[in-house]
Amino acid sequence: MFLLSPIIASFYLSFTEYDILRKPIWIGLDNYRLLIKDPIFWQSLKITFIYAAITLPLSVIIGISLAVMLNQKLAGISVYRTCFYLPSIIPLVASSIIWLWIFRGDEGGLLNHFLSKLNIHGPLWFSDPKWALIALIIMSLWSSGNSVLIYLAGLQDIPESLYEAADIDGASFWQKLFLITIPMLSPTIFFNVVIGIISVFQYFVPAYVMTAGGPQYSTTFYSLYAYQNAFEDFKLGYASSMAWILFVIVMAFTWIAFKGFASKVHYQGK
Repeated sequence: MFLLSPIIASFYLSFTEYDILRKPIWIGLDNYRLLIKDPIFWQSLKITFIYAAITLPLSVIIGISLAVMLNQKLAGISVYRTCFYLPSIIPLVASSIIWLWIFRGDEGGLLNHFLSKLNIHGPLWFSDPKWALIALIIMSLWSSGNSVLIYLAGLQDIPESLYEAADIDGASFWQKLFLITIPMLSPTIFFNVVIGIISVFQYFVPAYVMTAGGPQYSTTFYSLYAYQNAFEDFKLGYASSMAWILFVIVMAFTWIAFKGFASKVHYQGK
């Protein structure tokens, strides 16, 4: 009732003109034709693809690196693990407001104040189309605690005997990393990549709270533009067609991930 019914309704509404106040009017493929001619639609798609292409690989690299560091047997390591995970449990709206203060364009902003101490004039971040998207990418990497936690669980599942045998053979840290850790961690990496594909294409809250898509549509993500069409302009049919295009895009990239990487995933016992 609460999952399948809205899916079916949105599919029907994508072929209609609907503004909540009046009954849906069937218009066939007109919404999809209008989307093809909509420059903001293509801009939102471009921004989302750029964000995904940068954020997804960086989140994997940073997540694995942090997990390897947090997997060390050191005194007080649980405190560090908690610190790295904390950003993930802070509500997105609250953390977005904090980052608004960090990225303030004048020296009252925390980041620009720090840069001024290094004699570097910081940019206007969210007021500059060249820097607004970069600021959101930096913020997204800050809250990578969920993936780090999953990588850490995967690391602790790797048999210690493999590292002991490598030490006897005189393997270096990098040899153990690329020949043992990453291959044995490949199921976890694959899982996080698939979840990451789904999440990056639905990026919404920070952009909505911090920039509302500006300046000059430089942070108008696909989901944000769909929301604006649905709940600000009340073009529900138009927004529904955008939702189904997004569904097809996410399914296509997920299928590519399964076809391209599933065969390279190493499962213990196989």
